[in-house]
Amino acid sequence: MNLILRRKLANRKRRLDRRLDKTDLRGCAQPMFTARNIHYEIADRTRGIAAGGIGTFHALARRLGLIDAIDQRLHLLKIHLPFHESDHVLNFAYNALCNGTCLQDLELRRNDEVFLDALGARRIPDPTTAGDFCRRFQHDDIYTLLDVFDDVRLRVWAEQPDTFFAQARIDMDGTVVETTGQCKQGMDIAYDGTWGYHPLVLTLANTGEVLSVVNRPGNRPSHDGAAAQVDRALAVCWRGGFRRVLLRGDTDFSQTEHLDRWDADPRVRFLFGFDALPKVKGMAEDLPAAAWSKLERPARYQARTRPRRRPDNVKESIVVARRFDNLRLVSEEVAEFNYRPTACRQTYRMVVVRKNLSVEKGERVLFDDVRYFFYLTNDWVSEAAEIVFDANDRCHQENLLAQLHNGVRALKAPVDNLESNWAYMVMTALAWNLKAWWALMLPEQPGRWQDKHREEKRWVLGLEFKTFLNTFVLLPCQIVRSAGKLVYRLLAGNPYQPIFFRLVAALRC
Repeated sequence: MNLILRRKLANRKRRLDRRLDKTDLRGCAQPMFTARNIHYEIADRTRGIAAGGIGTFHALARRLGLIDAIDQRLHLLKIHLPFHESDHVLNFAYNALCNGTCLQDLELRRNDEVFLDALGARRIPDPTTAGDFCRRFQHDDIYTLLDVFDDVRLRVWAEQPDTFFAQARIDMDGTVVETTGQCKQGMDIAYDGTWGYHPLVLTLANTGEVLSVVNRPGNRPSHDGAAAQVDRALAVCWRGGFRRVLLRGDTDFSQTEHLDRWDADPRVRFLFGFDALPKVKGMAEDLPAAAWSKLERPARYQARTRPRRRPDNVKESIVVARRFDNLRLVSEEVAEFNYRPTACRQTYRMVVVRKNLSVEKGERVLFDDVRYFFYLTNDWVSEAAEIVFDANDRCHQENLLAQLHNGVRALKAPVDNLESNWAYMVMTALAWNLKAWWALMLPEQPGRWQDKHREEKRWVLGLEFKTFLNTFVLLPCQIVRSAGKLVYRLLAGNPYQPIFFRLVAALRC
């Protein structure tokens, strides 16, 4: 960031601090919102867009070679009049990054003259053309696009410090995509009674990146095809330079016929939930009392201020007053034993958590209930409690899936068949990956600011999609062409613009 930008940001912060000074009580005799006699006009020469941060994503796509890679490897159009494959793919991602929620929002983008100028585009595809592009995809074409994204991902990873490559944590899960359509090829009824699709999603927990999305009919089990996607993700991690990989999934993903093959690679560790089958439950019940130890869970967070009195639990009081059945956790204990699944030749470590619950009605305890939760792993080094906490940490993928559903809105089915909807999911999910790559490309300047910059990168990676858009993308900008340059002139500020300009400077180097 150059000196002029640094001074402007410092002056802006100084002016804002004066306005927010709590000791300045001038003007308190009337409400703060005093604007009146408001008029609207259309500017003749000054032109601006709401999503001024979109320029950084286009610069990022160029810096990483994403545009050229798509055009060189993905061939769906016989002639380019006027659009290329990269124009279509980026059109989906940029629509999501500009707060678009559906295909129809592309019409707003293509009718925004300043938006087109900001990206140097004469025109962009309309919703109908975009839907037709999705229908051109076949099975192999989608994997070609996924391979392109993986090659770009490796270039982002190559910019990271050595500690980044200690261990990759790959999470896998299925999620239901509901549709009210009746003529969508490949749709089926899911386990919960909804009609639609059941895509498989593999993510990298370290950064939140989507490694793979595979669309499937709604009636397919969660683990269907997961082993092939795991092998594909492992290959990407080895190419990227990771030294170890941890595979995590719930009980549906304990694919015992593949465990020996994964265990044969000393770099691979797996941790899967396991069904409470009568055999393993009996083995847990036969463990001696000395094998069990109390499971002490760490605090969810550390209060930075003095502790406050906990408010009354309104929900609990209603449950007690109306005499609803209520499950209350009394204690948790952890133990372990060796177990060889039927489809395996090797013996693995089974960690079991015993939850002691009391079933209450009103203020009376009806009876005690004991439940077992099992985790199968080939990690023989970590403590049993660490295994449990690591398995529970996989639940963060549910938050990521919620972002893909309701933030990016990639897990939707707006087109007419399984492959076209799969292509839509992959191209729109690129917006989430671009957000992760945006954060990973933030430079960490060595010296006294390195820890601060590393913490900022971690903070941006953890942002929800809508918060990220409001902070770094939906920035009002004036678009100016000057001396062969395309200038995005910010018209408003926020406290996080120093982070924004650090990335801008890095992309220009």
